[in-house]
Amino acid sequence: MTEKDFIAKQAGIVGCGTLTSRILGFIRDVVIARLFGTSIAAQAFVVAFRIPNLFRDLVGEGATNAAFVPIFSEYLTKKSKQEFWELAHTVLNLLFLVVVFLSIAGVIFSPAIIRIIAPGFIKDPAKFALTVRLTRILFPYLILIGLTAYAVGILNSLKHFFAPAFGQATLNVCVILSALFICPILDEPVMGLGLGVLLGGVAQLSFNIPALVKKGFRLTKKISFTHPAAGKIGKLLLPRALGACVYQINVFIDTMLASLAFIVGEGAVAALYYSNRIIQFPLAIFGIAMATVALPAMSMHAARQNMSDLRETLSFSLRTVFFITIPSAIGLLVLARPITSILFERGQFDEYSTMITSLALFFYCFGLFAYAGIKILVSCFYSMQDTLTPVKVASACVALNFLLNIILMWPLKVGGLALATSISATCNFMLLLFILRKKIGRIDGKRILISVLKMLSSGIVMGVVCFFLYRQWLAPSLIGKSQEALRLFGIISISIVVYIFVSLLIGLEQPRQILKKLIKR
Repeated sequence: MTEKDFIAKQAGIVGCGTLTSRILGFIRDVVIARLFGTSIAAQAFVVAFRIPNLFRDLVGEGATNAAFVPIFSEYLTKKSKQEFWELAHTVLNLLFLVVVFLSIAGVIFSPAIIRIIAPGFIKDPAKFALTVRLTRILFPYLILIGLTAYAVGILNSLKHFFAPAFGQATLNVCVILSALFICPILDEPVMGLGLGVLLGGVAQLSFNIPALVKKGFRLTKKISFTHPAAGKIGKLLLPRALGACVYQINVFIDTMLASLAFIVGEGAVAALYYSNRIIQFPLAIFGIAMATVALPAMSMHAARQNMSDLRETLSFSLRTVFFITIPSAIGLLVLARPITSILFERGQFDEYSTMITSLALFFYCFGLFAYAGIKILVSCFYSMQDTLTPVKVASACVALNFLLNIILMWPLKVGGLALATSISATCNFMLLLFILRKKIGRIDGKRILISVLKMLSSGIVMGVVCFFLYRQWLAPSLIGKSQEALRLFGIISISIVVYIFVSLLIGLEQPRQILKKLIKR
């Protein structure tokens, strides 16, 4: 099996796991939307859950992949398995100390943190107090997700992707069950969501442990906090943690501004959350999946100083994710309102909630290709053990995003916050691409550009067909939800067929490769 075939196959596994998780995530969000809509409780949960997510990214999944995979891949290439596991145990000990400390500090300082990231909540004592209580419940989740991220980093280094991919679905299962069965019996129902997240953290960690043991992990009585490579991982981890911090600062800026209801309207915090959940669907299934699988491969090439194969893997990964994310963005642009309505509009999630959520979704779509492309480019930097450059670029783009937020939030309300994110993400992608080309030489730019233009052409044709069918079948809609959902499914299915047909017609290589593999099977 060639490396491209292996990457494609493993990306498919990760994609399937992510798809399962995202479907369950949508069910989770539908249940939460039905119970809480864009109410005070929903906004409190969104803000509270973002805080441990900040620290999760600082020491969790993203950071461990960035710091662990390149170093562990180097050890697998140049050292023995025994040395590999010695390093793994040292990292586990250090990581555990860090996440426990951060969890305790987070519980203590929750009120101060809420005052900083959601100043609009201070004027409403009930909303503020509820958010603080939820935050304190959620902070211990950091310990669980930190240990899970450790397991995922080790397994990814060993090129095992199944357990990490499907383990993430257990979190959503636990939150759904908690929303259905725990929330209704509590005096403050939204607290059940916090308990569900904690149960999900336990389930996620438990799902990965058997695979880790099967690969050779064993607990040892010897407790070590020093290792020659631990410092090297720390040097990679610190810039990656700063990068995560920069990203979360971006999120918190959006949350802070969205909490200013007198400018952007009531419910904007929840609207950004729900719309971002929709945009994350194609991004996670294809963009993050491809970046996850490509990182170990690129790390191996970088360790062997094989720049030619590194560039080829990068080019292949970019073209593959663009083939999916470009038409996904166009389809979501056209169908933002009916998709939002069908997914969420029921119970407390009313027509107003649909309007503001679909507005944010519409403007998020313009940056979808960039969100996915950034994941690939950043993985390439990480494979070369350069975690500082993405931080510098992201920091500049945070400043740009803040400026654009201030400019666009007045005329476009919550849509302006989403559009600012899309523009700054596009600038982030272009800057990373420019710097990477300087760093490793030509990256097959002409081939990538031609492919993108063909994908855009096919996507525009698809978009026209999609818009025509939408106007004929769904707008204005006087039909029931179930029939509306069937018609929307039909529109999406026809649009996919049109996109693939036009792509084949104009000579795009991706659909031909997929058809060849299907015929061989």
